[in-house]
Amino acid sequence: MDFGIGIATSSDSWKLAQRAEELGFSHAWFYDTQMITADCFVAMGAAAMKTSRIRLGTGVLVPSNRIAAVTANAFATLNGMAPGRIDFGVGTGFSARRAMGLGAMKLADMEEYIRVVYGLLNGDTLETTIEGKRRKIRFLNPDANLINTREPIRLHVSAYGPKSQALVGKLGAAWKTFIADVPGAMNAIEGMRRDWTAAGHAAEDLYATAWACGCVLDDGEPADSPRAIAQAGPRAAVVLHRAADLDMEGWQNTSPVAPELQETVDGYVAMARGFEPPDARYLMNHRGHFVFVKPEERRFVTAELIRRTTFTATEQELKQRIEGLRDAGYRQIVIPITPGEERAIEDWARVKRAFA
Repeated sequence: MDFGIGIATSSDSWKLAQRAEELGFSHAWFYDTQMITADCFVAMGAAAMKTSRIRLGTGVLVPSNRIAAVTANAFATLNGMAPGRIDFGVGTGFSARRAMGLGAMKLADMEEYIRVVYGLLNGDTLETTIEGKRRKIRFLNPDANLINTREPIRLHVSAYGPKSQALVGKLGAAWKTFIADVPGAMNAIEGMRRDWTAAGHAAEDLYATAWACGCVLDDGEPADSPRAIAQAGPRAAVVLHRAADLDMEGWQNTSPVAPELQETVDGYVAMARGFEPPDARYLMNHRGHFVFVKPEERRFVTAELIRRTTFTATEQELKQRIEGLRDAGYRQIVIPITPGEERAIEDWARVKRAFA
């Protein structure tokens, strides 16, 4: 089973990628959230120069935020720096768009974007719409060795609903999803496998990746210890942000709330209704999103919320959970590392060693 890390992209993300490689992690995924973290392609370029084995990918790129030709060029440039080690993770948008007051983009637009990116990487001359007109484009000088279009760049699509999962099958792409617990992960991969095989693929060819945030607890350590709050709290808070997004903007909420958590979530939503400015409350709602727990929301990030939404448990229990994911068919687990808590990678490396 492969183990990757998620990186809240910064100017020195290469240090964490380098350490992940030393510890035997297979992948480093860089967030592409322009209003929240640093630029993923700049950071991946630095990491490419400081590593030699670990795969580097976007986790995940949102097509609406870059034109396809620029993205294809960026990947081809990285592929020259780290030949054969680059992955294209893509999705319709959550953090990167909501932080700018936007809901998810259309699935059909993402599919067209992928077509253009890979058409360029494959050396095709193709038509696409630029500034409202259909235009022919291609890389003009791939033979000048300024970019690398020779080694393949694998496509990983973030997909949760049946339509996006069907697209994974149509494209024959790798699949990635966020999980909160093992039962939910089982249900998710069962649905994805149905769409995968319906598209004519062998079930065993599905490369499934589960993103699972959390904290490796010491024996007797509570799920809301300062360390657990720092490492797992930002993921738990996403449930609060999603609920507030639904209340304020009407954006779809794909994180169902357990009855035991409803009072906590309702309390955060009530507070969020007072965020400033009134016409852009999403700005404050997504401050710290997936990076840190902001002071205003700390009282809502409870031990119960963390337990139910993250992989926060003792080392032995986490090994059992990951064993269940592996047996269900997941091929990679990704552990996001929160800024300032880089020490957590050492804890997860101990977990990883059980699956070597």
